[in-house]
Amino acid sequence: MPDEGMASQSRWLLFLAHFLFVLAAWTVFIKYLFPIAFALGSGEPWNSHVYWDLWPLAHLWLGWALVTQASYARPLAIAMSVIEVVIIVSKFALFLSDPEWTIWRSNWFVNKVFVLGCFILVFATAMTRPEAFRSRR
Repeated sequence: MPDEGMASQSRWLLFLAHFLFVLAAWTVFIKYLFPIAFALGSGEPWNSHVYWDLWPLAHLWLGWALVTQASYARPLAIAMSVIEVVIIVSKFALFLSDPEWTIWRSNWFVNKVFVLGCFILVFATAMTRPEAFRSRR
């Protein structure tokens, strides 16, 4: 009979992975699809409201590492979480010192709130439950 604690940890990692997948999809919509559609509909240059970065790919990679229980999942989770939290908190400090509440910056801000929440959970899990990251291989 499987250990209930291990099954619970496995379910939690699957939740985090799916959280990352949803964030990646939402980020693509908020940062790329919606701004491009708006610009095209408004007769503006197609990339006039896009905030370019490759974070959605990184989020997919970490989510996949959690689902497959890759041997590098925990170090990746820690590294990516620290980088994300530092970047987001720094950007929040700059933004909130003189906020510009346009639709574009508001979309960015709400997206980053959820990304920050996700990575706080990922980091807390990696630090407090390292056994949850045991590789299947």
